[in-house]
Formats: sequence, C-alpha cells, structure tokens
Amino acid sequence: MELFQLTPEQEHLVKTIREFMEREVRPVARELDRKDEYPFEIVEKMKDLGLFGLLIPEEYDGAGIDLVTYALIIEEITRVWMSIGGIMNSHLIMSYVVANSGTEEQKKRYLPLFATGEKRGGVALTEPNAGSDLQSIETTAVKDGNEYVINGTKMFVTNGRHGNTFALMVKTDKKVTPKHRGISLFIAEKGPGFNVVRDIDKLGYKSLKTCELYFEDYRVPEENLVGGVEGKGFSQLLSAMEVGRINVAARGLGLARAAFEDAMAYAQQRVQFGKPICQHQAIQIKLADMATKIEAARLLVLNAAIKKESGERADLEAGMAKLFATEVGLEVTMEAMRVLGGYGYTKDFDVERYFRDAPLMAIGEGTNEIQRIIIARQLVDRYKI
Repeated sequence: MELFQLTPEQEHLVKTIREFMEREVRPVARELDRKDEYPFEIVEKMKDLGLFGLLIPEEYDGAGIDLVTYALIIEEITRVWMSIGGIMNSHLIMSYVVANSGTEEQKKRYLPLFATGEKRGGVALTEPNAGSDLQSIETTAVKDGNEYVINGTKMFVTNGRHGNTFALMVKTDKKVTPKHRGISLFIAEKGPGFNVVRDIDKLGYKSLKTCELYFEDYRVPEENLVGGVEGKGFSQLLSAMEVGRINVAARGLGLARAAFEDAMAYAQQRVQFGKPICQHQAIQIKLADMATKIEAARLLVLNAAIKKESGERADLEAGMAKLFATEVGLEVTMEAMRVLGGYGYTKDFDVERYFRDAPLMAIGEGTNEIQRIIIARQLVDRYKI
C-alpha cells in the first residue's frame, strides 16, 4: 500500500465501511449464507450508509467517489461476505451506464433514486445461448408507437428477485453487421411482461438471488432507451464492464485476504508436534506464498482503478487485474483450507464459504479464458512491429 498514499477522506471512508461490515454483517453472515436468506435488514442499513450511490455523481445525490476508493471498499466488503458486494456491484454497474451514457433526462429521473436504493437492480445481459458471446443475444425489442415491445430470456441476473430496475440488453436490429451495431440498452423496470422465472440454485454466492428472467410482450417507453439512440448498447456497456472487472478483481482480492487472515490466525493457535503450526516450514511456505500473491493482486487492482479513473481506456489493466486477482482468490482459499485441515472443510469455519464463493469470480464479468484473449489482443495491438 506504500505506493498509493490515500487521502484522509479515503482512509476515513474505507475505515467506516470496514467497521460497518465487522459490526453489522460478520455476526450474521455465516447463518444467512447457510439459510440462503436475503439480508433485508443489512440492505436497509446499506441504503442509510449511501452504499448504493458510491459511483453516482454528487450532482445527482450520489457520493461520486473515485475508483481507487471504490476498489478498496469492495475489498473490505468481500473480506467479510462476498454476497454483499454482489448486491452493490450489479446495481452500481447499471448506475454507471446511466451516468455515463444516459440522456440528461434519464440521469435526472433515475440517478437520485439509484443513489438512495429506492430503485435498485442490476444488468440483464446473459442468455441461455449467449454468455461470453454477447453479440449473439436473441432477446428482441420492436418499436411500436412510442414504446418498444421486448421478448426473450435472460439468465444469471444478479438481484433479479429483489431488484426493481435493470439495464436490459436487447437486439433492436437483427440484420445489421457487425452484429454489435444492432444491440441497444434499456432501463427496464418491473411490470407486466417482466417475469422472474426462478431463482438459480448455486454452489456459493448465497443469499443474493441470481435469477432467470423471461420477457413476454414486455413494454418499455422509448424514453428508457439508454442515450436515446438505438445500436449503441454494446459500446455503452464496454466502459461499464471495465468498472465491473475492477470490482470482481477487488472481490477476488477480498476473498483471498479473508482466507489468508483466517489461516494466519489458525496457524498461530493450532499446536501440533509441540509447537504452533506456523512454526512448521511447510505451513510457513504456504503463508509466504499466499501473502505475496495477495500483495501482487492488490497492486494490479489499484493500478487498473487508477488507469480507469484517469479517463483512459483500461480494458488491458482491468483484464489483468481480474484474471490474476480471481485466480489468487481461488488458490488462496484452497490453501487456507489446507492450513486448517479437516476444520477448514467444516461449516464451523468461514474458509469453506470463501472456497465456495471463489470460483464465481473466475467466471463472472467474463470468464478468465475470455480475459486472457482480451489481454492478448491488447498486447498484440500495443506491441505491433
């Protein structure tokens, strides 16, 4: 952290979130996760704390924080319970899309309500036959007077059950080439034709409902077309996805840090062969590798956040941060389980929860296989001969 000097304001905000998570969330996280129960009371406290307005500009009643502070906050949140970060992240990505690509009328109408959490949701992108290849989505929007009629299915929609407003990606032109020019984004509020089909049962990432949505002759007013122009949805999303990848990278980092800290505490307390296991060389090697990789991941995350905050394109840096930090999250949660031994495999300790949550970070916001392709393409472009 010495390379990045935080301002007193940044330090205060991060400390406030850390204390909130320790006081309000840690005591109930394990039980809520076990029951797969939505944290209604915590969400209300998150509203009061202003967490749903973190990335919304101050002129629209948000906090307008910088992306470095945002990444540090997400790390602190995920260190205690990753699902809380998920409730925020999808909502903030939707807010970011409107703040950066919406019309002025859309910003004035929605951003203050997003900031308070009165309107809250996420992004509806993925479909049964379109995940990494978003250009191949099949959900359509057909103009009918001053409305659009939308039909199709969306999968893996975070906050689908308890959210009420979503950035919905659709095809407004199925014939144009390249295909991404036919994609548009809408601000979609729940109503007739907007159907939550089911909650998808998951390995981890519990309590936060991930849903399948079905749109059947769902009507949305033309003024809800993001930016007011058809065919811009794919480019509008790309910038927001960089923020999303910084978020997922910070979550991978937070999970790794949580697992490492639990492993460190256990290794100093657990005595085997007459001494704490932290004095055994095999455990020391694990702890050293874990800590080193966590620090490297943190530097990548903060570097991506700084690059994006500067206004520059940051898909390479965000992709590297997402790839490395989430792989570190996977590795460190597994190594922490090894340090705890049999206890790490039980629900009496949080390490098994970290281990269940970690795989999603290597899949969400673009799989790590896709991240490698994005990184390679950017490297070829930068090192052209």
